[in-house]
Amino acid sequence: MTHWIIAPVILPALLAPIIAFVMRHDYTLARATSVAGTLALVAISIGLTITAMEGDTIAYTLGDWPAPFGIVLVLDRLSALMVLLTSALALIVLIHAIATRWDEKGRHFHALFQFQLMGITGAFLTGDAFNLFVFFEVLLIASYGLMIHGGGRVRLQAGLQYVVMNLAGSTLFLFALGTLYASTGTLNIADMAVKLREIPVEDAALVRVAAILLLVVFAIKAALFPIHFWLPGTYSNAPAPVAALFAIMTKVGAYAIIRIYTISFGPDVAATEGLIAQWLMPAAVVTLAVGAVGVLGARRLMPLLSFSVVGSMGTMMLAVAAFTPYATSSALYYLVHSTFSAAALFLLADLVVTRRAAGDGLTAQFPTVQNGLFAALFFAGAIGMAGMPPLSGFLGKLVILDAIRDSSFMTLGWVAVLLGSLLTIIGFARAGSILFWKSTAQALHEDEPETDKDEPEGDRQAENAPKPATALELAPTMAAVAMLALLAAFAGPAMQYLEGASAQLYDGSGYISAVLPEGEEAQQ
Repeated sequence: MTHWIIAPVILPALLAPIIAFVMRHDYTLARATSVAGTLALVAISIGLTITAMEGDTIAYTLGDWPAPFGIVLVLDRLSALMVLLTSALALIVLIHAIATRWDEKGRHFHALFQFQLMGITGAFLTGDAFNLFVFFEVLLIASYGLMIHGGGRVRLQAGLQYVVMNLAGSTLFLFALGTLYASTGTLNIADMAVKLREIPVEDAALVRVAAILLLVVFAIKAALFPIHFWLPGTYSNAPAPVAALFAIMTKVGAYAIIRIYTISFGPDVAATEGLIAQWLMPAAVVTLAVGAVGVLGARRLMPLLSFSVVGSMGTMMLAVAAFTPYATSSALYYLVHSTFSAAALFLLADLVVTRRAAGDGLTAQFPTVQNGLFAALFFAGAIGMAGMPPLSGFLGKLVILDAIRDSSFMTLGWVAVLLGSLLTIIGFARAGSILFWKSTAQALHEDEPETDKDEPEGDRQAENAPKPATALELAPTMAAVAMLALLAAFAGPAMQYLEGASAQLYDGSGYISAVLPEGEEAQQ
């Protein structure tokens, strides 16, 4: 048992209160500590991923209390991947927040940021459904603080809607856990996997109720239809770096669905066989459609990006709904891609919006400083999100289409993905042309505005002209785009790793035997 498994949870949990109570008045020290902690988290995550590549599932029992009686953390290929993805995204977002001075708009940004990392990594590593609930609550508290960072009435209203929805989800989560415990007598994921397979179908009514309740809870976190409506308002009004970090938040819900409904409520559980896919597939299709139509009809840049996140979640969950190893590995590839593509677009939007007089409104204006560079980055992010070659979005959608080719909903899935991609392409093309091309055309054709003869023209232009983005401000966006290119270039090794992760999920014996040394015997 390696103690490094608990490090991604303990490290930010220790840094957050230190930053909050000791360094809140010293931005330089808080920044240095937060960056150093995040870099350490990246290094630890890389080490854990290398360990997981060996193919073994490793359980860490806190206090040396054996599962299912004690708290257990579990490291396998999937959890290692998600922790690594979280740490890499966190480093990119943190550098952007510091470079653009977003972190100075509130004293507790870095403390909340570390608490957020604690909740996310804990949710990915926990091997117990109740502790998953606990880490969800840590996420809720930290994300609400980050959501309203910088203040403002609109942001507070959006934050309130976000909290209300997640509190409702938390209440349902408790009901689901209570129902599940009444049915199985345990909330340990591995122990549930053993006991759920022993329950006869005729006695499994409560089990099916618990399975559906959990699906609703995770669907709220993943922003699936019909409980997706909180996401556009929340992401659109959140500070752009926070919205970029929130790109991983919906993936927590997707991860929970993948983990719980392959290990515990697996395809071989007679009590819930076919039940989850029956509800998940149509929800994914409608979510994809809502996201695509939202992108097409958006009149502001931030809502357009938010709806693109909704659409990407629908695309990914369409593959998850097939519940086959190949489909799940395809969904995981798209999960990684969509996280970085959303982050790149939100970070770029921050650079563009802060240099436009109309904010994020999709109206033609005079071009911003560095208009060509911003246009190129927007084009790269847009083709990534829309799923066009040569970036990883094209490969991601291609493998998803291939994965659902033999499923019962193949026709509906293909139509939804292809039509949704077309609408997304049109929506992004319209937004890009207004923001960058029409603005340039307007500048060339409109007359120069009248000027005050008494004020020197050079002084007035220097005062009103927005400052160009520095290299440090541009670096995070470029890094996120570069991740899309690397994911496409190394698609073969990436899919090989993800296929191994899916194989671990669908062959739960390794997970069960790692958490419960007697788990395989009990299952037999």
